[in-house]
Amino acid sequence: MDRILLLAAPGVAFLLLLFCYPFGYGLGLSFQPKDGGGAFANYRRFFDDPYLRETIWITLKLAVPAALVNCLAAVPVAFRTRGPFRGRRLITTLLVMPITLGTVLTAQGLLGYLGPNGWLNKALRGIGLIDQPLELVHNYWGVLASLIITGFPFSYLLTLSYLTGIDPSLEQAAATLGARRAQRFRYVLLPLLAPGLAITFCLSFVLAFAVFPSAQLVGDPRGETHVISIEAYQAAFQKFDYALGSAIAMVMAAVMLAVVLLVLGWRSLLYRGATGGKG
Repeated sequence: MDRILLLAAPGVAFLLLLFCYPFGYGLGLSFQPKDGGGAFANYRRFFDDPYLRETIWITLKLAVPAALVNCLAAVPVAFRTRGPFRGRRLITTLLVMPITLGTVLTAQGLLGYLGPNGWLNKALRGIGLIDQPLELVHNYWGVLASLIITGFPFSYLLTLSYLTGIDPSLEQAAATLGARRAQRFRYVLLPLLAPGLAITFCLSFVLAFAVFPSAQLVGDPRGETHVISIEAYQAAFQKFDYALGSAIAMVMAAVMLAVVLLVLGWRSLLYRGATGGKG
């Protein structure tokens, strides 16, 4: 037996104990409805109820725009900070700082800055631009802002790693042939970056689709931000219907998997070949 393979044993054990087993247990539990009615009763209950079924669309309306904004915003920022310059470490540290704050602190900050009595509304009222406070929290926009703030650092770091992995000689060769900066980005960097952007979008989407604290703290959990994770939590820990909660969690997993497969399929159609990395 190759002893090098033993190095993978802790990782495999970790995956089995903390992902495969809980997923398999939850999947089996979802087919054991609390009130009977057949193996698929929980799934029929979810899709037959418009209030429950709508949570999928509500969550997608938050997760997809947040992932798109994070990916699109990460590209120019990563492009500007990929090379060495004075203050690069400081700027990078500031850009990834929201990771250290966490969702709860981010939500508290949004309430303080964008709330009815926050500094933004006070400033706008002070200069006479508005008469009534803008409703920027406890709604869709508050949750979207929270997802963008907390998700951007991950998108930025991933995009930066893909950009720095592209061989700079490719861009230099295009420049010697007369290609302008915009042309080099459009015809050289972007095709090579597209596979990485697809992965970045998938990871950002999965993080955003599992939104829960933000939807409660800066959203409207009973209305326009009644996301699917809230319904899964309420089913399992408020109604104590663990089978229904597991079924809703499986629906979440299926939707996320469908979107990820769709994006990865689009990536394979957009670009095939080497990524142009340095090594």
